[in-house]
Amino acid sequence: MADLFDNEPKAEPAKIRPLADRLRPKTLDEVIGQEQVLGPEAPLGAMLAAGSLGSLILWGPPGVGKTTIARLLADATDLHFEQISAIFTGVADLKKVFEAAKIRARNGQGTLLFVDEIHRFNKAQQDGFLPHMEDGTILLVGATTENPSFELNAALLSRSQVLVLERLSPADLERLVQRAETELGRKLPLTGAARDQLIAMADGDGRALLNLIEQVSAWKIDAPLDPTALGNRLMRRAAKYDKSGEEHYNLISALHKSVRGSDADAALYWFARMLEGGEDPRFLARRITRMAVEDIGLADPQAQALCLQAWETYERLGSPEGELALAQAVAYLALAPKSNAVYTAYKAARKMARETGSMMPPKHILNAPTGMMKDQGYGAGYAYDHDAEDAFSGQNYFPDGIKRPVLYMPVERGFERELKKRLDWFVKKRAERGGN
Repeated sequence: MADLFDNEPKAEPAKIRPLADRLRPKTLDEVIGQEQVLGPEAPLGAMLAAGSLGSLILWGPPGVGKTTIARLLADATDLHFEQISAIFTGVADLKKVFEAAKIRARNGQGTLLFVDEIHRFNKAQQDGFLPHMEDGTILLVGATTENPSFELNAALLSRSQVLVLERLSPADLERLVQRAETELGRKLPLTGAARDQLIAMADGDGRALLNLIEQVSAWKIDAPLDPTALGNRLMRRAAKYDKSGEEHYNLISALHKSVRGSDADAALYWFARMLEGGEDPRFLARRITRMAVEDIGLADPQAQALCLQAWETYERLGSPEGELALAQAVAYLALAPKSNAVYTAYKAARKMARETGSMMPPKHILNAPTGMMKDQGYGAGYAYDHDAEDAFSGQNYFPDGIKRPVLYMPVERGFERELKKRLDWFVKKRAERGGN
């Protein structure tokens, strides 16, 4: 139809579909990676073979196929696929989704409701899914990047199976590159080393890799790029790290256990990973100091002091120089002799203190500043240790009526080897002098 100026409207240019959309798998067999859930003997493979698909929570990092798998599950089970995002969906929208699913159910059509970012729904909204899951109105497939045990209701979890999707391996990503090159009809203009670097830049995220490939394929260049040239043209993705989420706890756990396991290289690696992710060095300084008192203890009394010195050095130097002092502390702790003897004794002492309540100390170690207290026996029979042989009286210092416990058991490592000798000497002398 002509416009006011009798000009024919121009035809809209054909939209070019993004590479990620063009390469979206058509069947579950085409999904790259995730064999641990899709294989014949894996959970989804077994469900589909038995024809009994249940509600699912797909937990995994971005770009590993959560949405694709949900869509293909609907195709494989002849269910209507309905997709919503918890970020953009409110209560009114959910009601419309449930009503439409009920109409389909009455007409003999089931609904697979895919909820992206399901952890962003609050607890009450999550509860709203339960009756519709229970009466078969919907089969729920939720996707989340957060730990479901922290973010989802217990009731929702009890009605769903959690499947863990893993970041794509370098081999998986290489297969994706090859599939993209087939779709594009040409090889990427990269050397072998640059190709490996491109895969590393994706950091296990298939969607991110395809976006990078799309950029590279658009360049008009005469010769393959080497890693340096590729790095100049592309920005490396920031490592996945949430300073308040599960990744934060995963990495600090890895750092702590590497120190405890006396692996200095691994400890420094996880320390660097946290810094690269933007972790506050003060948090690391605090946790490193805790490692010193929990896992090294008196096996190396210098460890705690060195951590405090490193913490102070960071405060004085700031970033980035101050991180080196913290790195030195990490390496020192990893290589220090290990003992949790004091930590264990401390926990046992706290437990014993709770169980014994308000029992009084024995009267002979109580001061008697008044005559009445002397008459009550306060301080009677106290032996001043400095007047005793070897400055050790061997008296009892636990409440009367308590069998003497053994709380601190030093190990035969580091400085605690010397402390064990001292402790054994005191135990022997206490027995000789009638202490309990």
